[in-house]
Amino acid sequence: MITASGVPLSQRQLNRATLARQLLLKRENVSALSAIDALIGLQSQLPRPPFVGLWSRVEGFERKELLDLYEKRAVVRATSMRGTLHLLTAKDFLQFRAVFTAMLQKSIGQVLRERAKGLDVAKVCAQAEKFLAQGPRTFEEIRQHLVGLNPKVNDRALGFAARCGLHLVQVPADATWGFPTDAQFALSKAWLKKASGTDEDAAALVLRYLAAFGPATVADMQAWSGLKDLAPAFEKVRAKLKTFEGAKGKELFDLPKAPRPDEDVPAPVRFLPDFDNLVLGHADRSRVIDDAHRPLVSTKNLQILPTVLVDGRVAATWSVKATKTAATLEVRQFAAVTKAQRDEAKEEGLALLHFLEPGVKERDVSFVTR
Repeated sequence: MITASGVPLSQRQLNRATLARQLLLKRENVSALSAIDALIGLQSQLPRPPFVGLWSRVEGFERKELLDLYEKRAVVRATSMRGTLHLLTAKDFLQFRAVFTAMLQKSIGQVLRERAKGLDVAKVCAQAEKFLAQGPRTFEEIRQHLVGLNPKVNDRALGFAARCGLHLVQVPADATWGFPTDAQFALSKAWLKKASGTDEDAAALVLRYLAAFGPATVADMQAWSGLKDLAPAFEKVRAKLKTFEGAKGKELFDLPKAPRPDEDVPAPVRFLPDFDNLVLGHADRSRVIDDAHRPLVSTKNLQILPTVLVDGRVAATWSVKATKTAATLEVRQFAAVTKAQRDEAKEEGLALLHFLEPGVKERDVSFVTR
């Protein structure tokens, strides 16, 4: 139900507010650590995307800055929102990991189904924790160790139970994007020298989510987080919030002093990485992408492709083909753009190629209409 203070907001107003929170109206002169904190993390199913996400948001960002944060253990790559790998500040991981405990534990049965037959989650987690107490291990090493102790239980079930049941972080290595494909895992309390908090109350996370993604509905935060029944958490902090009316009369919540720019504020062309949370941060994503275009940015195996924002909305996907001497960034356009916007995209794309492929001599940006 809309409260009396529910001021109507247009989709374009929502778009500009979200872009402002996501550091996408202009590159911000902040540290990478501050940006990660403001965004409540960056999705990191693959190692490279957080680097691209920060490059598009932070003025003068260089790869070494994030690599250094990994080494200093100021940020971690760990399972959190939606049960997927995210890049988080160590502070946020320690504070909020417990909020996801129930969701992650419930997902074990939901995902594994028949493969969970004979699985004793508490026992398996204790076995894995004892093994990891000896030092970091790759996921394959953890799984094989558990198979040896539980030969009658599905090996995938054993590994998934350990990943969801324990507070784990990935260990960075000397790799181009910080983590090899077979990255090791460590117990977070050993890696960060501090145990995670135990408070499962999501109220504090509601305020952080709205700062990064608001104005938003309860359903929006549930889609972003993977958590269910967050209405009580919103009610707990309602007195600290301002409400607005969205499409179809939906109640939108926001922080009173959060930025909500005028809808006519210009939005620059930006290249976003795979799985960027701008695209995944809401149940109703129409503020940033047309419903008709959503199937064009996701694949059958649940990959979310790298996207291009034009006037604040997803208008294309992109990919890079590179050899030792040349690199081409291909933009696959599916929304109408002006010549000026295409020229801007080419300039931004060439700069991105320089960031991604600094060693090549030739760089080009090509456009294909889908």
